[in-house]
Amino acid sequence: MIWAGLTAIAVLGWVWLTLPPIEDLLAGDQRRPGITVLAADGTQLGAFGDLYGDPLHVRDLPPFVGAAVIAIEDRRFRHHVGVDPIGLARAVLVNLRAGRLVQGGSTLTQQVAKNIFLTPERSLRRKLQELVLAFWLEWHFSKDDILSIYLNRVYFGSGAYGIDGAARRYFGHSARDLQLHEAAALAGLLRAPARLSPARDPTRAQARGAVVLSAMTETGAISAAAADAAKARPLRVVSGAERPGRYFADWVVDQLPAYVAVAGRDLVVTTTLDTRLQAAASAAISTTLAQEGTRRQVDQAASIVLAPDGAVLAMVGGRDYAASTYNRATQAVRQPGSAFKLLVYLAALEAGVRREDTRSDQPITVGRWSPTNYDGRFRGEITVEQAFAQSINTVAVQLARQAGQRRVVQMARRLGVAARLTDDLSIALGTSEVGILELAAVYASVAAGGGAVVPYAVQSIRDREGRVLWQRGSTVLEPVLRREIAAEAMALMQATVANGTGRAAQLPVTTAGKTGTTSDYRDAWFLGVAGDSGRHLTAAVWVGNDDNRPMARVTGGDLPARLFRATLLDWARRQPPPLTLLPGTTEAAPIDTGGQADDPPEMVPQ
Repeated sequence: MIWAGLTAIAVLGWVWLTLPPIEDLLAGDQRRPGITVLAADGTQLGAFGDLYGDPLHVRDLPPFVGAAVIAIEDRRFRHHVGVDPIGLARAVLVNLRAGRLVQGGSTLTQQVAKNIFLTPERSLRRKLQELVLAFWLEWHFSKDDILSIYLNRVYFGSGAYGIDGAARRYFGHSARDLQLHEAAALAGLLRAPARLSPARDPTRAQARGAVVLSAMTETGAISAAAADAAKARPLRVVSGAERPGRYFADWVVDQLPAYVAVAGRDLVVTTTLDTRLQAAASAAISTTLAQEGTRRQVDQAASIVLAPDGAVLAMVGGRDYAASTYNRATQAVRQPGSAFKLLVYLAALEAGVRREDTRSDQPITVGRWSPTNYDGRFRGEITVEQAFAQSINTVAVQLARQAGQRRVVQMARRLGVAARLTDDLSIALGTSEVGILELAAVYASVAAGGGAVVPYAVQSIRDREGRVLWQRGSTVLEPVLRREIAAEAMALMQATVANGTGRAAQLPVTTAGKTGTTSDYRDAWFLGVAGDSGRHLTAAVWVGNDDNRPMARVTGGDLPARLFRATLLDWARRQPPPLTLLPGTTEAAPIDTGGQADDPPEMVPQ
């Protein structure tokens, strides 16, 4: 026993000596570093970290807030000394009966020790440090102080740190004004903040809140009647529509470690986002899907607008950020259909094909595959330009064969496509999945005269005192495509909008683009350019369903082309001359397609 005691003392002494400098940390700022993301005009797009809310003491909060956290996280918090042997033993029994880890034995004090001082490392040394620190915290702070530190530092999901930040993020008000059912929902998501986030799944968050309310009745914190009344109240989460540019802001924050060291300082990030274009893009998607989504069996859409040098001016990652934080503009990969044909035609143009050349639209067989056109008709001799404008599948396959599959893939790589590409001729019909942002960059590079456009979002990064930590310099586009080839491709895309499948995208300025529709109407695209060279914008629009369900005959020349026009119409009207008008156009009116599928879905090998 003597030797065991001496060994324990030696181990605890070693653990204490290897602890971080506790006094220095406690004397400093207790907030996590905050990140504020601004649009180009200074409008705040998002705030991440404690800057999203105020550090609060439990005495500043309704009494049921702390009671909710204690009831679900550490019922013996007021009675133990930092470590709870009873709770630990109970957790061990529960885990043994379940045959897996279903319950933890850490106290709130241990979680404070881990979150403030320690790393997520899983090791015996780290666990011993956590135990020693828990005792130290209980010796130096009151229970209310420890609970306050915990509430101000814990992560509540969706970029919100601290109870006040979470209340503002999810409910649009301070934690001082939390209602009982809201406090229960916040306490309930601490175990799995990503999965139980009210922004992601309000129904699941409310169900978890009901569990917390029941736990509060068991601890005597509230009456059964109060719990029943709180369970009956709906959880009203602040709508994602009130956060324009939030998909974009999340994307920016994810990139910051590549620019500066994020830890240890508050950052203010000025971005490229144009709030007027962003509002137009968001309104176009939300309005169109609200009006036609159910009838056309389409749930989602995404869009991106790029400046000539690649600056991201607008980004919509889905119809409602509050309902889904998944950013389809940057994270999704989908089949582009005919929208990929631009790369096929670029490869063919480099191989010597010209847009006035003719090809025969006739039956063609490649191995056991016989690609056809959507309407089942073959048009005979047509020009390359007509084939592109009308999205003729047989000619695209012929050109891919003539240029060579390797040249098509190399063209895609030169223009920034990193996705895995099909190694057969079906690549001509867009069967390889690509990202929306990377395909937008391809079209932007062609619009830039063949310079490689790399999308970017960050203009400058400053600390809270205004000191510049990083500043973007001038953008130089590396040539990856001959200017004359890019000009030929732009002419092809102008013909598509003037008299081809993209007529619904016409704007009161020069407009060029390409439609895309995949098999069974699972994806529909429009990618295009508005304006003259040097004073133009490139935009990509995708519509579809996350679960890959077919839509009701939605084509690229339909909803996506109309969304493209709605997004850029205000910008086009504001441009001073001498931007060239399309032939015979003064103020482009919406194109009535009469429900006709201008852009056929691709007929790809099964």
